[in-house]
Amino acid sequence: MIAYPRIIAHRCGGALAPENSLAGLAVAARLGCRAVEFDVMLTADGVPILIHDETLERTTTGAGRVADRTLAEIRRFDAGGPHHVAFAAPHAEHFITPVPTFAEAMAACRRLGLWPNIEIKPAAGHDEITGETVARWLGENWNGTGVISSFSEKSALAARRVLPQFPQALLVEHLPGDWQAQLERLGAVALHLAAKHLTPQQAAALNDAGVPWAAYTVNDPASGARLYGLGAAAVFTDRPDLWLPAEM
Repeated sequence: MIAYPRIIAHRCGGALAPENSLAGLAVAARLGCRAVEFDVMLTADGVPILIHDETLERTTTGAGRVADRTLAEIRRFDAGGPHHVAFAAPHAEHFITPVPTFAEAMAACRRLGLWPNIEIKPAAGHDEITGETVARWLGENWNGTGVISSFSEKSALAARRVLPQFPQALLVEHLPGDWQAQLERLGAVALHLAAKHLTPQQAAALNDAGVPWAAYTVNDPASGARLYGLGAAAVFTDRPDLWLPAEM
């Protein structure tokens, strides 16, 4: 059975910092969060980094596909300004909010005492290698707790082959009719799904099966309380500042 902190900051610091950034991890920790979620994708030279989109435009000053850029190229772009003006870099080129590597993010989690939900987010056609790379890094460098999830079954299965002992959660938007078979196929110990699509009957079925579940993305405590009442182990949020540290 996996033990979930009740509040998980979405994409590191939610809406309070640049998404998938070390600054976001620091904000989450400062607010009292005990858990964070972030997305991991590979660069052209095979380095796992924290980024959500397959392209750079939305969250950085760069352009093009992440999978077509090396780490050195991506490091030149600012990931602070496009998403969150408070983190925009001054004119000096050397002072930017860089896209962090997975290794840097995990080191920050260790230092800050944060429980990581590592969402494997492969670029198109890179499902298996992304899952394998993330799992291999964890096996060689991480002795803490956490959970892997991915919308890509290929990525999740690849990670399972490399690191079968690390907990995985089945990640879906809608609860599928064959959710129990999917859990078994992945060897998953929990399930993450969209709060807006969850019905009380589905929550009851998960509870009856003894499956811990977490719901995303929940940005007000009243909705969180309703989900906890339905049996949620945790909720993902862009607004961890709306909860008290004791509630996390």
